[in-house]
Amino acid sequence: MADTNTNLHADIDRGYEQLFRQNRLPHLWCPGCGNGTALKCIAEAIEGADGITQDNTVIVSGIGCSSRGSGYMDFDTVHTAHGRAIPFATGIKLARPELNVVVITGDGDCTAIGGNHFLHGCRRNVDLTVVLFNNNIYGMTGGQTSPTTPAGMSTTTAPYGTVDRVLDACRIAEAAGATYVARSTAFHVKHLTQMIAGGLGSHGFSLIEAIVQCPTAYGRRNKMGAPAAMLSWMRDHAVMKSAWDKLPPEKRTPDKFPIGLLCAYEGAEYGAANTEIMRRAGGL
Repeated sequence: MADTNTNLHADIDRGYEQLFRQNRLPHLWCPGCGNGTALKCIAEAIEGADGITQDNTVIVSGIGCSSRGSGYMDFDTVHTAHGRAIPFATGIKLARPELNVVVITGDGDCTAIGGNHFLHGCRRNVDLTVVLFNNNIYGMTGGQTSPTTPAGMSTTTAPYGTVDRVLDACRIAEAAGATYVARSTAFHVKHLTQMIAGGLGSHGFSLIEAIVQCPTAYGRRNKMGAPAAMLSWMRDHAVMKSAWDKLPPEKRTPDKFPIGLLCAYEGAEYGAANTEIMRRAGGL
């Protein structure tokens, strides 16, 4: 498998160069990391979206491997504090509701230190598109257990296997009130792009979980093989939502997971509701 630097440059050559800061490339992610693939999918979704341009879009990120993604994108970008990408993005959206606001975050950034903000972003149904790069590990800071690390897997803080139950960000988002929830993987590139595009077109809080491989901090420690083998694992264990819904409970084993559009409905958007309250109060 070619490394992710090569893959990203190949994609740029096909017409994405205007969406990336050329002086920041090649990126610093490890060879074989899935973050470059997920970033490419975000760029492709933005490029194909009606009415979304570099001038009316802001990219916000927190801290972690995934959150370096905003620095490579040629938009107005904000690289914020650890776990605080969603409240920063909320402030931007409330101050400039005409802007499209995309959040790039990771499993630790969003669901651990940022878990409280994640819950309330969903509950308020703020019009944000949140792309969660889930590599099941704290990759940047040494390979510690994250909330999404599967039980039994080895990390630097759980060398004999973590005993914590895994956190399902999509189920939490749906329960908390997000009106668009989807999941895909770095293997299913076109599908991931479609899921992100759907979030961009949704009016409300959109969560797209992108399952990405971390061959350095996670795959190597757990003997999962080369990056290509980790992608093959995604191919073999992801189940399209339509097929997942038909599986009997005993077939929904912990090593399988659904991908696709998991939740979508119309709901009151926070910024619009806030504007209406201000109008009633005479603030506008």
